[in-house]
Amino acid sequence: MLYAMSRGSNPSPPPPSAFRLAGIIAAPHTPLRADGDLNLPVIEKQAALLIDNGISAAFICGTTGEGMSLTIAERMQVAQRWTDVCRTAPLGVIVHTGHNSLRDAAGLAAHAQQVGASATSALPPMYFKPANVEQTVNCAAIAAAAAPDLPFYYYHIPGLTGVNVSMVEFLRQAHGRIANLRGIKFTHPDLMEYQRCRMHADERDLQIAWGVDEMLLGALAVGAQAAVGSTYNYTAQLYHRIIRAFEAGDLTTARGASERSVELIAVLLRFGGVRTGKAIMNMIGVDVGPPRPPLTPLTADEVNAVREAYERLDFFEAIRKPAAGNK
Repeated sequence: MLYAMSRGSNPSPPPPSAFRLAGIIAAPHTPLRADGDLNLPVIEKQAALLIDNGISAAFICGTTGEGMSLTIAERMQVAQRWTDVCRTAPLGVIVHTGHNSLRDAAGLAAHAQQVGASATSALPPMYFKPANVEQTVNCAAIAAAAAPDLPFYYYHIPGLTGVNVSMVEFLRQAHGRIANLRGIKFTHPDLMEYQRCRMHADERDLQIAWGVDEMLLGALAVGAQAAVGSTYNYTAQLYHRIIRAFEAGDLTTARGASERSVELIAVLLRFGGVRTGKAIMNMIGVDVGPPRPPLTPLTADEVNAVREAYERLDFFEAIRKPAAGNK
């Protein structure tokens, strides 16, 4: 059961070699101070919020974590802090290591293994891009091989990378080429390709984690067992309701919760996903600071507009944990 797996009942995460994606995985924001420097102490509060809301793992330094806007040293500091905070906690840590420099991607992956991460993941280079599946596999292989003891998940988000090769063919060609490949973080709204990847993954015991929050219900319908997303940082309870209702066969409730998710994310996208997500985190009492340029923080008027829109959508009620015994 996806919901049951997402609750993190073990007192500590599984050893890295045995780590598997399960349930809802949040992609945390990287906390920054007003001057743009890292604000690492906030990570402990972020981790506590995720654990309290039944999140199974944190996918750090990815898109939501502004990893491509951080320096190599900063990304290593963030990875070190998350793994330190979660070392004895029921929360896995997946470190995104993708970089335009494959040598830096490999260095970040080696560091992630050194500090005790649960798994690594990597985008392909985005400036000089791999032109086909073979080149994409080659790039992923370099990042994966630098952390051979950790599971590796290729990060597919063609809307941002511009690398849109067949993921089914990627899985075929990567077989035997990337020894520690465990699957894909699939952030692309193509449910047909996702389903084909799922079918292929079942044959090789791989995992295809869904990465488009507002389409989670559709992904569940075609067999998703894990999902990675940014809004899970602050809206996990809404997605738990979608999953519970789906697994109970209550599609009316599942659709209703999914429709609320769609409306909430429509507001997010209107103002910009990462910058608005950081403002929402600040609203709920976990101050992750501003985004880093070229992104800009919301203006005071924009913050008020988001708050008013979310109040109309009962956002603050939707994210509340259910009372004990009323799951």
